[in-house]
Amino acid sequence: MLDATTSAARLDWNAERSALVADVLRGNPGSRQTVRLRVHGESMLPTLWPGDVVEIESCSLAVIRPGDIALAHAEGRLFLHRFVELRSPEGFVMRGDSMPAMDPQFPSEALIGRLVRRVSIHQSTNGQASELPIEVTPQADLNSGLFGVVLSRALGFVFCHFGAIRRLALKLHRRRSLWASELRSAGSGAELESVG
Repeated sequence: MLDATTSAARLDWNAERSALVADVLRGNPGSRQTVRLRVHGESMLPTLWPGDVVEIESCSLAVIRPGDIALAHAEGRLFLHRFVELRSPEGFVMRGDSMPAMDPQFPSEALIGRLVRRVSIHQSTNGQASELPIEVTPQADLNSGLFGVVLSRALGFVFCHFGAIRRLALKLHRRRSLWASELRSAGSGAELESVG
């Protein structure tokens, strides 16, 4: 019974946080609002990895394009998937790069933003988190035209249908991230020593 209560409390908390993000992005109509979120799922592999921090900017269906990575809010959850198409004036469809099928159709009001950049965050030697921004606009690296979307979907298909390859890729990604963080920490420590 404790597990069920804990799960229900966690779901309520996640729904509240999702609603808060949606409220911020919907904010003042006509003004651009931004939020930063940490990616937790694997549905956008290889484009986005668990632990990535992304910056989302508010937008409407009028400016979103097929291939953009969009954020939708529905059923108390946030969905960060690739925008596929506007199906009708009442809805749109998205799909995770490593998902076997399209998401169910979202109502038009569910679209709350699109990814504008990914931010690399690492721990420095003094334990403080610092950021290294990596500009990734919908027209650039993450959404580099038809070829980039097709390549991402092709790799996503491999990750979707071959669990061993997916697990290996996630393991290598974690090791690479840890190694890069350690390398940056060692480099910043050396700079601090030479300054002092």
